[in-house]
Amino acid sequence: MSDSKRDSQRGSQASVTTLAQILANRQRSDTRVSFVVNEDWAQGRTTFGGLLSALVVQAMRDVCGANWPLRALQTNFVGPVAPGTMTVDVTLLRQGKNVRQVQARVTQLDAQGQEQIGGVLLGVFGTGRESAMPHLRPERPSVAKEPHEAMKWPYVPNVMPAFTQHLDIRHAEGSVPFSGSKEWHSRTHIRLHESDGVDAELQAVLLADAGPTPALGQLKGFAPASSVSWALELRPVEVGDPKGFWRMDKDALATGEGYVNEKTSLWTPCGQLAALGYQVVAVYA
Repeated sequence: MSDSKRDSQRGSQASVTTLAQILANRQRSDTRVSFVVNEDWAQGRTTFGGLLSALVVQAMRDVCGANWPLRALQTNFVGPVAPGTMTVDVTLLRQGKNVRQVQARVTQLDAQGQEQIGGVLLGVFGTGRESAMPHLRPERPSVAKEPHEAMKWPYVPNVMPAFTQHLDIRHAEGSVPFSGSKEWHSRTHIRLHESDGVDAELQAVLLADAGPTPALGQLKGFAPASSVSWALELRPVEVGDPKGFWRMDKDALATGEGYVNEKTSLWTPCGQLAALGYQVVAVYA
């Protein structure tokens, strides 16, 4: 079956919602923004963390303004946020001449109607300034396989996380989960199947969290893993081809006692560094 036919079938499923649709259907009441997320964006029993963070950034922009780019985002995944309605309460902590600090809490009602905290996030937005500092623009390193050569990850229901059906993921180099690999890095070409209506900043937040830690490649059998905290640093960038592949470079930095410290570098389709991410991942094996 061709890729185009698979994509057509994917789009015909009523239960599948694009990121643009989720954004378009959000509801705002003063400093609270609500989103409805379907099962197709799930990661195990919770909502995919990259989507959750991207939605929170949109809520921050709705409440506090979208005129300054996001420079940093810190996410603590406190508890599971199940598919359904999630609310984001936004607080402006401080706004100076060039920097805006915004806090957000993600909440959801449990089966007993009690409000539970699913995430606490801090966003730092900063306007550009005149500076005598010279530009340092890292060059994207070469990779073993380009998108047309790399292995495309298939979407297999009940095996792959549900949210991956929204992504075109192609493995270019390094560790593959649960393969008994000796490598501690992975290089992946990645893009949203449907990116229309989603700006580069939100895409960067979502895509930077889309891949598994390469440390899982050291295992020879399945084991669940979960992000505990995530610090993301972003750069305003040019994307180039809006339908092109971004590249996600992940490196495990340290492991032990069931936790992984890892670094992610996210590059735009035209090769600019879009984000640096640092995660603590719990591995239950």
